[in-house]
Amino acid sequence: NVRANVAYNPDSEIIPTTRSNGVLIANIVPASGLVSGQASIMMMDGWTWENATFAHPSGLHINWPQMGIRSGGRRFSMSAEKQNERRQKALEKLDEIMKQSHAYARLRQTNTRTAEDYHKEDLRLESMIPYVQGNLPIYIHANEVRQIEAAVHWANRHDVKIILVGGKDAWRTIDLLKKNKIPVIYEGVTALPSRRYEDYDQAYKGAALLYEAGIQFCIASSSGDASRVRNLPNHAAMAAAYGLPKDEALRSITLSAAEILGIDPQVGSLESGKDATLFIANGDPLEIRTNVLQAYIQGRKIDMGDRHKMLYHKYQEKYRQLGILKE
Repeated sequence: NVRANVAYNPDSEIIPTTRSNGVLIANIVPASGLVSGQASIMMMDGWTWENATFAHPSGLHINWPQMGIRSGGRRFSMSAEKQNERRQKALEKLDEIMKQSHAYARLRQTNTRTAEDYHKEDLRLESMIPYVQGNLPIYIHANEVRQIEAAVHWANRHDVKIILVGGKDAWRTIDLLKKNKIPVIYEGVTALPSRRYEDYDQAYKGAALLYEAGIQFCIASSSGDASRVRNLPNHAAMAAAYGLPKDEALRSITLSAAEILGIDPQVGSLESGKDATLFIANGDPLEIRTNVLQAYIQGRKIDMGDRHKMLYHKYQEKYRQLGILKE
């Protein structure tokens, strides 16, 4: 029942730099643990976290355990036996959580509960009801092919709706994803290959492979660091340079993302009746030389100042005073 939006800091200097690159809405996610908690869709503007919340919850996030055996290196010395034991415990815990959640949801639907039953409400299981009933998706963070396969089989076994996050090996599981109609939030377009025998551009062209296969997908920046969210247009641009049609690359960070998150009736495209959440730029949004001139969130004109621009003007003035920079 952990929720992400209460941890959103509206005074963070990361927010202005993020929206200066055209990222106006973000799905923020609790990061740690096996079951991280519930994500929130936030606007990059607001006096408080309540003001900035666009939608909550957007889904439950699970970090799928490693399915392979890692070996070598000073930083990772756990034995294969210990790794197997840890993985098995994590998988059993996920199964147990779902069994308890299904049972709790059935109990909540009965009309024979006593007054005592109402006092025994479990907040954690209460928050799971929308997921076991299929009203909200569960986001599974998984990259390696065995993780993806295990996660899909787990979802089918427990009859829950999932969205794959990460998906570096999604191109290896195309048939499985298509058969089960699982969307992919593709992270790390600019990442290195996962294996030494893979093409150097495997991550770069991953989005194009999903598009060609007819998989519903969107592109996300690398997870784990809020300061990198501003690089989202660069990820889409890289995918466009390696086979993804340019229109689809732009769609992958706008309408496609909104569709997967379930907020496309309000945002994601310029249509009558939708929120006026958009920006004006002096060029192609996927070109690195393009600057966002003005942004609007739900029709509100946004202050485009940020720390990066402040430092730029500060040192521009320094070199102007030194006579190095000419007007």
